[in-house]
Amino acid sequence: MHALLLEKMKLAEALDPYVTSWLILMRDKGGCGKGAGLLTVKEVAELSGVSVRTLHHYDAIGLLGPAGRTEAGYRLYGDAELARLQQILLLRELGFSLADIRKTIDATSRDRRRAFEQQARLLELKREHIDGLIELARSLAREEGAKVSFEAFDTGKMDEYAARAKEAWGDTPDWSDYQRRSAGRTSEEESAMGEQLMELFVPFAKMAKEGTDPASERAVAQAALIRGFICEHYYECSLETFAGLGRAYGASGEFTRNIDRFAGEGAAEFASRAVEAYCKWDGGATGVHNCRMG
Repeated sequence: MHALLLEKMKLAEALDPYVTSWLILMRDKGGCGKGAGLLTVKEVAELSGVSVRTLHHYDAIGLLGPAGRTEAGYRLYGDAELARLQQILLLRELGFSLADIRKTIDATSRDRRRAFEQQARLLELKREHIDGLIELARSLAREEGAKVSFEAFDTGKMDEYAARAKEAWGDTPDWSDYQRRSAGRTSEEESAMGEQLMELFVPFAKMAKEGTDPASERAVAQAALIRGFICEHYYECSLETFAGLGRAYGASGEFTRNIDRFAGEGAAEFASRAVEAYCKWDGGATGVHNCRMG
């Protein structure tokens, strides 16, 4: 299904990737018998595969309203609505919540374009992962007795990119908060602050060597310090965001390598597990709630 949606998007991109829709192209080729005119909700449902009930729901929550209505009150949809529906269907297929879909497609054109580019890259990483699984399955089917490797099961690159994409996308409260707090800071100040943050990972390397439980009060308290530092100097780091960062720390990607290089081998993986434990505790062990001490 992902591949089919991407092919449809590529067809539309020949004209304009965010205004022209494959639904519009299908309609203009005689896909529903109304030519270039407006479509009824039933025709849109038949064309897109989305139920009439779902289209009514999208209208009710303000996600996709009609262009207008007939004298009898029936919904009518035009080119702009079909283009918006295309974006909704793609993001829904990618697992976005309806709230996140609305936030994404209602963003500025630049930020919306960047969000779709990030999702395209994430799909490419998923395709590479699936290709690896396919090759492994074929090898096992041929009973080749290939070298034992678990690389095909590694989702580290995907997990890290997903975390980075979510953190980096421009029109989020976290990003706006970071821009506000970092305004006026020099590159030297930013670099020094980054080193201070990395210093907080150093104890994790020692804990890992000592065999400390990542869910211990000591480890969870250290994770709380990291979240507190992010909240104080970068942005209001919600529990959900911190959990995503924690997963990225141990995803065997750039985050992992940088942390281990600075703090010591094993620090990143231990930090990931400590953050996971902290988020499960919801700050209960340290008294940290929503970035506020006390």
